[in-house]
Amino acid sequence: MNEDRPLTRLDMLRFARRVVEHQAARQLALMDRWIADEERREAERQRRLAVRRNAPEWAVEHGLNGRSALYVHVGGCTGARGRAKGVGREQAVRALTEGGVPACPLCRPDTALGIVE
Repeated sequence: MNEDRPLTRLDMLRFARRVVEHQAARQLALMDRWIADEERREAERQRRLAVRRNAPEWAVEHGLNGRSALYVHVGGCTGARGRAKGVGREQAVRALTEGGVPACPLCRPDTALGIVE
């Protein structure tokens, strides 16, 4: 722009439009990031639900040696690590009552199985 002449009303309006356009573009980019973040969270939530639906009803978590049982879990318990193996109801009850395997303090399978002492 020529600095010899003063800004006209039209110049100021064009400048204001560029400012608003720039702000709107920044706000849209921010909204797009929020949407993408929410889509990622929702996809993760759906994945966790699918894992829970496909989880066995009961699980026994084994120690590092693979032989000693650490805990009995309700299927889908977040406390059950990768060393948990799906078992049937009878096996879970037997592990808790006869095997002396403790119940997971998070999911409380003994309560769910009805064998609370």
